[in-house]
Amino acid sequence: MNPFAKLLLATSNDGKIQEMRAFLSGLPIELLDLRHLALHLHITEDGATYAENAAKKALAYIHASGLPTLADDSGLEVDALNGEPGIRSARYTNIPNATDADRCEYLLSRLKDKPRPWTARFRCVLALALPGQDVRFFEGVCEGEIIPEPRGTGGFGYDPIFLLPALNQTMAELSTPQKNSLSHRGRALQSLLSYLTRLLSE
Repeated sequence: MNPFAKLLLATSNDGKIQEMRAFLSGLPIELLDLRHLALHLHITEDGATYAENAAKKALAYIHASGLPTLADDSGLEVDALNGEPGIRSARYTNIPNATDADRCEYLLSRLKDKPRPWTARFRCVLALALPGQDVRFFEGVCEGEIIPEPRGTGGFGYDPIFLLPALNQTMAELSTPQKNSLSHRGRALQSLLSYLTRLLSE
């Protein structure tokens, strides 16, 4: 059986699923997500790095589903906060059931007394788990800066306050094709796509 006949996208984040599908839908692979399998594991993301967290998720879901699995971990690293929130980006507030807007507001509250510009970067690490093989990793980074007021209605997470200075647009103001070509996850997915395309052609 072709090990790439099906691939499980191990995330419940609709934005991430859409970005993954945008890159991978042209491959001869059936892309499944957790809703297709009604499979939701509680995985504690306690790794010290993005790669550790991504691998932990990929391995947990390949063992539970028996399917080749793609997982990611990503975060925002702000220089004025010594790299925070980093791997805690999705949990960077004490508010229960916090929204993306809550996390953006909390981050800006931490920065308000820091001198600008607030240079930052998004970082993404994808982990691909295939039966009988070591986990493979694909990384992407996007440099930018944090702005004090959200702009734009697209994207998710910290996109409305992450500015790409060369374009003078936030990640949330970009079109989907623009974001996919420039974002951290887009760059990681491009590396993954190249790898899978090469494997499938062999």
